[in-house]
Amino acid sequence: MKKHTLYFDSRDGITGIHALRYEPEEEQLRDGKPVAILQIIHGMAEYFERYEETAAFFTEKGFVVTGEDHLGHGKSLMDGEPYGYFCQQDPATVVVRDVHRLKKMTQTIYPDVPYFILGHSMGSFILRNYICRYGSGIQGAVVMGTGMPSAAAISAGKALVKEQRLLHGDKHASGLLYKMAFGLYNARIPNATTDFDWISKNPDNVARYIADPLCGFPFTVNGYQTLFDLLSRMSDPQELARIPKTLPVFLVSGAEDPVGEYGDGVKRSYDALKEAGLEKLSMKLYGGDRHELLNEDDRAHVMEDICQWIRSNSKASAEEA
Repeated sequence: MKKHTLYFDSRDGITGIHALRYEPEEEQLRDGKPVAILQIIHGMAEYFERYEETAAFFTEKGFVVTGEDHLGHGKSLMDGEPYGYFCQQDPATVVVRDVHRLKKMTQTIYPDVPYFILGHSMGSFILRNYICRYGSGIQGAVVMGTGMPSAAAISAGKALVKEQRLLHGDKHASGLLYKMAFGLYNARIPNATTDFDWISKNPDNVARYIADPLCGFPFTVNGYQTLFDLLSRMSDPQELARIPKTLPVFLVSGAEDPVGEYGDGVKRSYDALKEAGLEKLSMKLYGGDRHELLNEDDRAHVMEDICQWIRSNSKASAEEA
């Protein structure tokens, strides 16, 4: 595969966003064109280049794969700003618009190629906001490692964010907020040896995550504000009503993922989208897998399922056109 690095201006008006595009070799194209485009939205406290193995899988099948580092993540960081800080003005909207800017840039290079977006973890919350605003411009969404906190939990989170901001400011790394959001994620893992065992049953993956200085950093108060605003908006029935009813959406998660409440939160997400009138919903839970499906031992099977789903919906969209 061919790897390209690019930068573009964030919608915050200040920051340069780091992005990558992976392209298939000529012999992997179909009639000289990619099979589809897959844009990946990464999760909290990580970065897009971690998905290079996924990119290799899909480019071998003729896909273009692209993604960016969110504000406050990876190489999209202003000098002097802490990791886990997004921007001052409405970061939950800015991060969605940054995803859309990359989408428009990529689509300009590859017009008339089916376009799909995959969002993992916090990226799934960004994606669920994205399809409320821009869902008519893509052929499908893969919602991975997602959840559906209660309205009471979101309200409590927002209240604590407000308190922490008053006490410490936007750029404070709040241990209290971390404990509230993630303190129980290892609860069902017997003999957990690290704070991050919940991300994967593969200990090598957990070790790589911990050793990576661009992963697992503490979020700022501003980062948690962004997270809870994304959660609140994606749960709003008025926002959900804006999603195109015929947009295909595939929810995938590990059955042992605490972010999705071991499947219950994923099912509630499915039900909320169904209630909003979406007609092309599907869902799959992978037994024994934890949070990072694309790093679990059965990841090739997960990627193949996603590939087949995309191919099926690319064909369906072509027939409808």
